This record gives sequence, structure tokens and C-alpha cells, in this order.
Amino acid sequence: MNQFIDPSYATLLELLKQQISTARYQAALKVNKDLVLLYHHIGTRILQSQETHGWGAKVIDQLSKDLRREFPDMKGFSTQNLKYMRRFAQEYGGNEIGQQAVDQLPWGHNVVLMYRVADRKAREFYVQKTIAQGWSRDRLAAQIESNLYKREGKAVTNFKNQLALPLSDLANNTLKDPYLFDFLGLGKDAHERDVEKALINHMEKFLLELGAGFAFVGRQYHLEVGGQDYYIDLLFYHLKLRCFVVIELKDKEFKPEYAGKLNFYLSAIDDLVKHQSDNPSIGLILCKTKNNVTAEYALRDINKPIGLAEYRLSDALPEEIQTSLPTIEALEHELAKGLKNEE
Repeated sequence: MNQFIDPSYATLLELLKQQISTARYQAALKVNKDLVLLYHHIGTRILQSQETHGWGAKVIDQLSKDLRREFPDMKGFSTQNLKYMRRFAQEYGGNEIGQQAVDQLPWGHNVVLMYRVADRKAREFYVQKTIAQGWSRDRLAAQIESNLYKREGKAVTNFKNQLALPLSDLANNTLKDPYLFDFLGLGKDAHERDVEKALINHMEKFLLELGAGFAFVGRQYHLEVGGQDYYIDLLFYHLKLRCFVVIELKDKEFKPEYAGKLNFYLSAIDDLVKHQSDNPSIGLILCKTKNNVTAEYALRDINKPIGLAEYRLSDALPEEIQTSLPTIEALEHELAKGLKNEE
């Protein structure tokens, strides 16, 4: 039992715990950065030596054997990993590596990015998202597979007219189009109430698809307005936006009257639920399909911030997104081909 009961001691202990945790985290980051920089240096020297001496891939096999024999306690000197290092050096030049955020990522994350994301802007997008949201390697791979880069910030919204900067940009980038709910295991013809129930039953995956910052408040959230009862499909609070997010599900094509109903719900939430320190509540309509021109007209003169996006129940992506996303088979083929060319 702790013999110190003075509140000042508890304050001191908490301060030291925070400082120690911060120091451990910073030390882990430094170790990771040093390792990534070492791997880049090794890859660079392999490249330079092969170009200078005309050595083939067999030199990598020999290096692997010699390095593992010399440093038996260190992992990471397999033939395959040395080839990853060589590729890493090809991807990021000597002057470039110090200016990129990739040295803040674990090595496994960098390998995934190298082989799955060719576009530099897309790669930087995933790097920054991983750092900000602490994605695991599997989570990063899943986001790449779902082509988040092509979906984030693509919802139709009126945020520029209804929210001040920088909140409008932040809110816009919080939404995506389409949302992928293939984890629900429902058929394409599932009704909105079935989708709603399934999302609640798979809340963890639902929150992952919504993105960082969403906190679930309630389903069929009750509002009493003018002596009548109303029920919101799904209500969330966004911790970074500091506002409530009202989500309405529609199992059919978007209709302009949906925006009017959501506008009404947002007015009620702002009056009855929102705290005075909160930002204006935001609405999101998720529907099976939409016509973007119709959606833009419907939202133009609405006085509450509303976004509109489609959702997918199957694992099929829209054609314009799907065509830019390589399949797992294609990725494996390219990886195998790339390794063969290095030999």
C-alpha cells in the first residue's frame, strides 16, 4: 500500500510517469529511424557496388550469409530483406531520404508502401495517415486495398458555404465516397434497417471505415420536437471536429427531400443536444446511388452542413476507382517479376 497520501506526491508521480512514457516513445522512434536509415545506407551501397563492379544478384546472397554470420543477434539480413533495402534506396535517393517522413514508419510499413503504392502523392498520403492515426501494417495494407486515397474527401458537400475555414476543409476530408461496408456480409438488396442493425453489430469495423475521431452516441436516437417523436438513424460525435455527426441511411438512390429532412434533424440536434462550445453539427446521407448534379443542387441552399456519399455492401469498388487499384494477384506478380529482374 502506498504510504504517501499527500496530493502533491500523486501529482509528482503522474508527471514522472508521463515524462518516462514520452521518453520511451521518443527513444523507440529514434531506434526505428536509425534502423530505417541504416537499411537505406545498406541498400545504397549495394546499388553503388553493383553498378561499379557489375555484380549480379548473387552478391546479395553472399552478403546475407556474411552479415548474418558476423551479426548473429541481429535480424533483417536475409536475402529478401537486403533486396528490399536495395529497392528502398532506388525509391528514395540520398538527398531525398532525410526530407521524407518514411523514416518515421516501421520498416514493414515501408515495404508495403514500396510494392503497393507507385504514385508518390498517394504514398505520401498513406505515410501521413499512418503517422497521424497509428495504423498497423495490416491496417495500412487494408486502406491501400480499399483505395482510401481515391475516396477520402470525395463526398458531395456544402461545407465551404456553411462552415468557416479551416473547419470546412477538415470536415470535408473527414468524409469519403464511397463507404465500403463489405464486412457486413449482406446482399446488395439489403434494406436500410438491416444495414443499420448490421453496422451496430460490427461497430468496430464501422468506426474504422468512418475514420479516426468518430465516437458512437446512439442508434435511432430519439428527438421530441413540437410534441412529436423523431428518430435519427445513427448519431456520432467527432472528437477532432468537436461536433455531432448525424448519419441517415437510405437503401435507394438519393432524392432531394432527404436533404430537407436531415436539415431538420440538424436544427433539432443543435438546439436540443449540442453544447454551446461545440461546432455546428454535420449531417451525412449514405445512399445506394446518387447523381452528383442532383446532389449539388439539393445541398446548395440548405443552411446546415451536409455531406452525401454512396455506400457499398459488396467488395466491388466503382469502376473508376477499381481500375486504378491493382489486384492482389497483380501485386504478387509484379513483386515476383521485380525480384526476378534483380537476380
